[in-house]
Amino acid sequence: MKLDYKVKIGLAPVRRDCTPRPGQFNWEFAEERGRKIVSYIEENYTDKHVSFADTKELNDVQTIVNEKDALRLAEIFRAQKVDAILVINTNFGNEEAIAILAKEMNVPLLLWAPLDDHYEADGTRLTDSQCGLFGTSRLLGRYHIPFSFIPSCHVHEQEFKEGLEQFVRVTCMVKNFRKLRVGQFGLRPKAFTSVIYNEDDLIEQFGIHAIPVNMAVIQDLFNKILETRDEELEEGAKLLASRYVMDEPTAPLLKKIYAFVLLYKDLFEEYDLSLCSAECWSATPLAVGAAPCTAYSILADEGYLIGCEGDMYCTITMGLLSCAALGESVPFMGEFTVKHPENRDVELLWHCGQFAYSLKKEGSHCSQLNQRQCFEVKEGNYTLCRMDEDRGRFTILPGTFKSAQGPYTTGTYIWAEFEDLRKWERKVMEGPYIHHFAEIEGDYTEVIAEFCKYVPNLHLDSVEK
Repeated sequence: MKLDYKVKIGLAPVRRDCTPRPGQFNWEFAEERGRKIVSYIEENYTDKHVSFADTKELNDVQTIVNEKDALRLAEIFRAQKVDAILVINTNFGNEEAIAILAKEMNVPLLLWAPLDDHYEADGTRLTDSQCGLFGTSRLLGRYHIPFSFIPSCHVHEQEFKEGLEQFVRVTCMVKNFRKLRVGQFGLRPKAFTSVIYNEDDLIEQFGIHAIPVNMAVIQDLFNKILETRDEELEEGAKLLASRYVMDEPTAPLLKKIYAFVLLYKDLFEEYDLSLCSAECWSATPLAVGAAPCTAYSILADEGYLIGCEGDMYCTITMGLLSCAALGESVPFMGEFTVKHPENRDVELLWHCGQFAYSLKKEGSHCSQLNQRQCFEVKEGNYTLCRMDEDRGRFTILPGTFKSAQGPYTTGTYIWAEFEDLRKWERKVMEGPYIHHFAEIEGDYTEVIAEFCKYVPNLHLDSVEK
C-alpha cells in the first residue's frame, strides 16, 4: 500500500429547492450554470493527480435539489470511490442537503460559490450563491462537519485554481493518513528513548497500523538476496560507485549496501506498507555486516520512504509531507544539530546519510564515509514539520526556512535560516517534540493547517504558542 498521490473529487452542484420566483431562485438558470461549471472543471483541472466524478447519474438536471438527491448522490460517489467533494452553490443552495451528503460521505469537503455577477435590468438577482453558502457553513459547524472553502470567484480565475490545488493536496494527505501501514523494522536504538511511540494510540485515534518485522526475518531475507540475486547486486554496486568518492571501508561493501534496496522493496510488498520506520545503525550492521543509510537514499527517489533511528512519528510526518507535495518532491529527515558559528538564525539540519540522492546540491562534494553518503542539499525554500505525542495528545508543528551558506561538514545536511531560530529552539526544548524533523522543498504550512481540520485528534501547533 505505497502512498497514493491520485485523488478523485466528486463535483456536487446544488440549488435551492423552493417555489420558483423572479429573482435568486430561478431554477433553470442555476441548473444550466451548474452543468457549465462542472464541464469546465472536468476539462481544465483534470491532470495526472486529479480526476472527477459528476452528477450525470443523479437526475435529469444533474443537480442536487433536495435531501433525497443528497442520499442518492452519496451512493453514486461511494460507488465511484471519491476521495473528496466539491460543492458548487449554483444559487442560494440547500444547506440541509449539503450537510446530509457530507455526513454520509465523511470525506474532505470543499465549499465554493461562483461569483454572483448576473443582474437583470430591473435589479433582479438570479443566484445569491455566496449568501446561501454562509448559511451552509453555519449548519456544518453545528453538525461538527469540517470543511474547506474557496472565496467566491469565477471558475476560470487563479483564485479558484489555487484553492482547488490546495484542496487536492489536503485530500491526498487525508486519504493516505487514514490507511497508513508503517513498517517497524527492528527495535529502536537503546540510547534513543526519546523516539518511543504509542502504538495503541496510533490505532485508536487515527487507524494507523505499525507492522513489526524483527531483525531475524530481515537477516534471513538479506542473506538470501546475497545468495540468489548477484546480477542485480552487481548493477547496484556500479550505480553506487558512479555516484560517490569512496573511502576504503565502504568500497568492498557496495553489493551489501545495495542489497538493502532489494530487501526493503520486498518487505514493502510483502507487508503492504506505506512507509517504514527502521533501526539503522546498531543492530542492522551487526546482523548483516553493512549499514543501510545509502540504500535509503536510492529508495526515497523511487517512492519508498524510510525514517531512520526507529522514529515512528517523524516517519509518519515524512509521509504527510510527501502527500502534501503530491509525490513531486522528496522529503528528508534532518535533525536540529548545531547553530551556525556566525549567524544565530541558522541551524544545521543534518543526518548521517539517508537523504535522497536527488536532493544533492549541484557541485556539492559527494562521498562515502563509513558506508554513509555525504553531500549538501540543494538551495531553496523548505517546509519542516513534526508530528508528536504527549500523554495521548497528538500535535503537529509546521514551519518554513530557506537554505543558507555554512561550513562544510560530513553526512547529508542543509544549513537552514529561520525567521527567529530562538523560537524554534525553545519549542523543541520545551516539547512535546524532539529534534528530528521532516523537511521538503516548498511551503506547505497552509496545506498542513487545513489537513488538521479533517483529523480531529491531531492539533495544529505553532512556534508562536
